[in-house]
Amino acid sequence: MNKPFSQACENNKSPILALLKDAFSTCHHVLEIGSGTGQHAVFFASQLPHLIWQTSDQPQYHEGIEAWMSEFPSANLQPPIPLTFGESAWPAKNFDGVFTANTAHIMQKQHARLMMEQVSAHLPKGGVFCQYGPFTQNGEFSSQSNRDFHYHLLSEGYGGYRDINELIQWAEPMTLTSIHSMPANNLLLVWQK
Repeated sequence: MNKPFSQACENNKSPILALLKDAFSTCHHVLEIGSGTGQHAVFFASQLPHLIWQTSDQPQYHEGIEAWMSEFPSANLQPPIPLTFGESAWPAKNFDGVFTANTAHIMQKQHARLMMEQVSAHLPKGGVFCQYGPFTQNGEFSSQSNRDFHYHLLSEGYGGYRDINELIQWAEPMTLTSIHSMPANNLLLVWQK
């Protein structure tokens, strides 16, 4: 198959990596929620060799993830496991780190809430969750393009942008330890259990 490709992944992978190096410095086993094309996984696994990087996504995306893994293998990169919030059980493995990019605004609200609750419930004390994407803060969009994209998502049947304040409520007992401004009006939220 032709590997799926996201230009956004190529554009944002290095700025994200710069923050993950610090955030995941003491972690050992990271679950990536929504590995998508697989581009982030192969890049981050190759650059963070101290981690076991576990890919996951809805089953229809696994072939694309595996195509990237075949071309750019890493000993610490694990093949995708099925994970669909509202349908799948949490993976039966122990993770002390979780990463996700551009998932919360695609999910329906109840599934975004379930993701936050399950990450918080399953991370051990001291575990870290890094969450990348566009969000609103106190109900405000960071740009007109973000506002426009939010309403486009809603018109296409997606859940739309989540506000950081609602994520904080859903994430207890995790706490939001830092918010990093990223390219293209995105943020990286770092949570700790």
